Amino acid sequence: MSTPNPTESSSNKAIAIIGAGMSGLACAQALVEAGHCVHVFDKSRGPSGRMSTRRSSDGDIDWQCDHGAQYFTAHHAEFRKQVSEWQQAGAAQVWQGLIGKHDGYDFAPQDSFLERFVGTPRMTSPAAHMVRDMHATSQSVRFQWQATVAPLQPRSAFGWILQSQEHGTEPHRYEAVVLAVPAPQAASLLAGVAPDATALASNARMLPCWALMVRCHQPLSLPVDGCFVEHSPLRWIARDSSKPSRGGTETWLLHAAHSWSEAHLEDDAATVTAALLHAFAQLGGPDPASVQATAHRWRYADTANPLNAGAWWDAAAGLGMCGDWMHSGSVEGAWLSGRSLARHVHTALHSHAG
Repeated sequence: MSTPNPTESSSNKAIAIIGAGMSGLACAQALVEAGHCVHVFDKSRGPSGRMSTRRSSDGDIDWQCDHGAQYFTAHHAEFRKQVSEWQQAGAAQVWQGLIGKHDGYDFAPQDSFLERFVGTPRMTSPAAHMVRDMHATSQSVRFQWQATVAPLQPRSAFGWILQSQEHGTEPHRYEAVVLAVPAPQAASLLAGVAPDATALASNARMLPCWALMVRCHQPLSLPVDGCFVEHSPLRWIARDSSKPSRGGTETWLLHAAHSWSEAHLEDDAATVTAALLHAFAQLGGPDPASVQATAHRWRYADTANPLNAGAWWDAAAGLGMCGDWMHSGSVEGAWLSGRSLARHVHTALHSHAG
């Protein structure tokens, strides 16, 4: 099925999308291109989901660090076209950093044939570009930030009604609702209205990850800019400041192994920081006392078993789910899942209007 054609007439019925990560934005973008009225809700202060960048300062020294998705690849022709558009807009570039692996004994380089992209000047940039582009091309799209949507209640005769902790009951009645959130959150939101979807989402096991953002006063002499780590509490380290369009303080991102993160999920940030800095030092990282570090806990970082279903859609109910957990567990998979669901939604509403 092809992507919705913006020239096709749509019923202009409002569609709600819960979640403004890559899958939700890809779904919204395709539906806006097809002429639909789309309202996007997210509990955060802006878009991007796990394509996240922390910006802060240590006294008078500013720093930033990508603490969620570290890079993305592009294989599917549709997604490669999207990435090319981001590159032309200055929202993404190829990361030319030296990528290696550490087997518990030493560093070794990995092959450099894989093209790794990052957002520029930060990982949130592709999502921000998508939001700006939708605002610039359509009057029928609205974004509601800091909106924690409550579990759905049975659909009324006039459509779906959404409520959020921060804003109360939405005045609109939605013809369709899309859930573009991690599987456990989708299961919670749908538990009272869609048992089949709830069961499907419950089958996708998502894994946690502790992230540590480390600021170094001096450049480190490690022979890699990014590295997959084995036999350690860490699974990935990256010289975040080596990515294009970054600058300033040398900043490293440490991702803990999923098994370690699960075992220490409820530890306090100080305990996690000390443990991961010690693990970093064992790889040749800095003396823990010489750096500043900030921890972040991702409860739903990756999917242990992506469903490879593309997306889920119930035309009769007007409910859909998309996300990396429904596709291949990657940024590209999230984007493809969102576009796939948009095609289902558009076809259903367009047929109903006809």
